[in-house]
Amino acid sequence: MIEFDDFQKVDIRVGTVIDIQEFPEARNPSFKLKIDFGELGIKQSSAQLKLEHSKEELLGRQVLAVVNFHPKRVANFDS
Repeated sequence: MIEFDDFQKVDIRVGTVIDIQEFPEARNPSFKLKIDFGELGIKQSSAQLKLEHSKEELLGRQVLAVVNFHPKRVANFDS
């Protein structure tokens, strides 16, 4: 369990998926996403959504993401 003070540190924002690429190097079926967060700019993330969603479904969709995690290296990609 985390304390409420820890939860308040999490910065969750809405962004729009603007680009999706295949990610064959990932261990699990994944996409590389570019997400536009407006004033925060464009950030990239990997997402294990390939089995549930097509690229066409995700492009232009708004998503929630935590934007203040440290980058994590997934295969050869900083997410």
